[in-house]
Amino acid sequence: MGWFQHLFGVLRRALSKEVKEQVGTDRFGNKYYYIPEYKNWRGQTIREKRIVEVANKREIDYEVGDIPTEWEAWIRKTRKTPPTMEEIMKNEIYREEIQMKSQDFYEKEKLLQEESNKELPPPVQTQIKGHASAPYFGKDEPSVTPTSTGKTFQPGSWIPQDDKRHSQ
Repeated sequence: MGWFQHLFGVLRRALSKEVKEQVGTDRFGNKYYYIPEYKNWRGQTIREKRIVEVANKREIDYEVGDIPTEWEAWIRKTRKTPPTMEEIMKNEIYREEIQMKSQDFYEKEKLLQEESNKELPPPVQTQIKGHASAPYFGKDEPSVTPTSTGKTFQPGSWIPQDDKRHSQ
């Protein structure tokens, strides 16, 4: 079946006047092609295309990062010109420097955190008296009914009734 698909692709490209121009390769062996805008046999204008032929033909062999960021930006048309090898190498060195700096930063941050944990005393347990979320507010025991004076409100405790009417 593979040879039939290949033959069909060759025939389609021959009839469509599609000219594939190789613009570069990357260190993984992927090849990048540019197809300029053209008119097909029916007179329709076909927009430009940017194509990658990956070195790993099987999808299962593909991993994230097998296409460099610069080439991916060119394929997605977020940059106009294809990247040069010098640009890719410069960006790779820059990424490695940033990774080393971030690793150093996290190691220093970890040491500072360990030092600050040693210096701090353990947290003190405080007892909140008279807080509004307490089941009883300023009373020794909770009451069944809520009580209120003009300025304060004492929430009551609710206990579900054992009523057979509600269990039906």
